[in-house]
Amino acid sequence: MRNWLKGGVLVLLCWAQGALAGTVLVVGDSISAAFGLETSQGWVQLLQQRLDTENLDHRVVNASISGDTSAGGLARLPALLEEYDPEVVIIELGGNDGLRGQPPKQLNQNLAAMVDLSREADAKVVLLGMRLPPNLGQRYTSAFADAFDSLADEQSLPYVPFFLEGIGGVEGMMQADRIHPTASAQQQLLDNVWPVLEPLL
Repeated sequence: MRNWLKGGVLVLLCWAQGALAGTVLVVGDSISAAFGLETSQGWVQLLQQRLDTENLDHRVVNASISGDTSAGGLARLPALLEEYDPEVVIIELGGNDGLRGQPPKQLNQNLAAMVDLSREADAKVVLLGMRLPPNLGQRYTSAFADAFDSLADEQSLPYVPFFLEGIGGVEGMMQADRIHPTASAQQQLLDNVWPVLEPLL
């Protein structure tokens, strides 16, 4: 297995016998970029390792950027689709939209546009949802959650409603900022994604 940086995107490549079956493109924010950790500790790297272990001959391209929003991901996606021609696109964005108080309706529209672009490129889509802490207000947090739930329902998407399930608020699972998961949490992140991703591979 080899990895390198290409245009700011961490490319994780694994060669097995024969041609690669496809590419899994992860478009996310700091959670998928392994903020505060070594890249090798992050759940995306663990995903590549699991694919190798399961003899699923795929490569993982991690196009996640700390601080990115759904608007940023949407702007970047066309070039990523053209360059990597992915079989599966995992969308892990929205947390920064919520922390900045951006309109949930706009979040929904941006994510929907990313789904449409991915499907137009013949890629399957996995949506990773996020939830906000209650101190941001019940009305806003409910509308934020619905931005993911309604899109997943309308588009019949493979969906993880809360990517941080089993992590948020659990001792030892969050860094001191209470926003980013620790190294100990990365396996749980992968375990949250794997049941909806595996059938697509």
